[in-house]
Amino acid sequence: MDVTMIISLLQPAPETFELFDNIILVSEGHIVYQGPRENVIEFFESVGFKCPERKGVADFLQEVISRKDQEQYWFKKNELYRYISALEFSDYFKNFHIGQNLSEELGNPYDRSKTHPAALAKKMYGISNWELFKACFAREWLLMKRNSPLYIFKTTQITIMSIISMTIFWRTKMKHGRLEDGGKFYGALFFSLINRDFLLHPAWAFCLPISVLRIPVSLIESGIWIILTYYTIGFAPAASRFFRQLLALFSVHQMALSLFRFIAALGRTQIVASTLGTFTLLLVFVLGGFIVAKDDIEPWMIWGYYISPMMYGQNALSSMNFLTKDGVHPILTQESLNLQLERLF
Repeated sequence: MDVTMIISLLQPAPETFELFDNIILVSEGHIVYQGPRENVIEFFESVGFKCPERKGVADFLQEVISRKDQEQYWFKKNELYRYISALEFSDYFKNFHIGQNLSEELGNPYDRSKTHPAALAKKMYGISNWELFKACFAREWLLMKRNSPLYIFKTTQITIMSIISMTIFWRTKMKHGRLEDGGKFYGALFFSLINRDFLLHPAWAFCLPISVLRIPVSLIESGIWIILTYYTIGFAPAASRFFRQLLALFSVHQMALSLFRFIAALGRTQIVASTLGTFTLLLVFVLGGFIVAKDDIEPWMIWGYYISPMMYGQNALSSMNFLTKDGVHPILTQESLNLQLERLF
């Protein structure tokens, strides 16, 4: 083959060793020998070490640079043996004729005109950004088709949950001007909102193609929930507010996907990501403004209320349904409207 390959081997068999034209012997961060396989024995003999006849060359090279086994290969009986380190072997090699030839070759600049145009990469990627996107998109689409039972199950789960919700809050003719009914609407809105955050995804779902492919899934699941629950619960009948609520739930769903992709990338491992995800969900739900009202949150924790995505989603849904022409009116009691609203929110 007209190719150059570098393969790292530890004590290969003699048959494997003889398949290589050149070898590089590295020890303690130094190149002890680099050159033709036939000259490696000659180099060590010039230093004072000889390979026995029945000894494999690869085994000899492994042991001759070892402090423990080096002495047994010393053959200059008229000279006293001393341990030769890898650094000293490297210096000997520079004076060896193979090392001198190598230094001369490296000292001459390479003629770049002889290089193949495709030998060196001049860009970060070998293909365009569009081709990269299409390749990743095709991969994620294949994963979605393989995991189609999961999406069918989640869609069925959303349908069942929406049917349960619309039967719990079945108020197709509920009057919108009564403040005492605001709690029912507020509870239904929060139930719709938290349902969007249950669609967790694994850690590998963090790139752009998976985000694009999740848009139709978000639209389908949000659409099923809105279609089955919006008018059966008795929210604001205007069509514009119907589509605004659909957009709000779609945005919350995309937020949940992005948040958990971020947690997965930050945690790196399943245990850390699961712990961090549970803690994040606790903060997001508790400090979202519904489970614990804003006025009941301690001042030193109020920052959690303002950074909670659930707060913005809950406020968006509430404002779309309460700020209508048939908005909330006070009940004829001794309490002011502000006190009644404060008790609600």
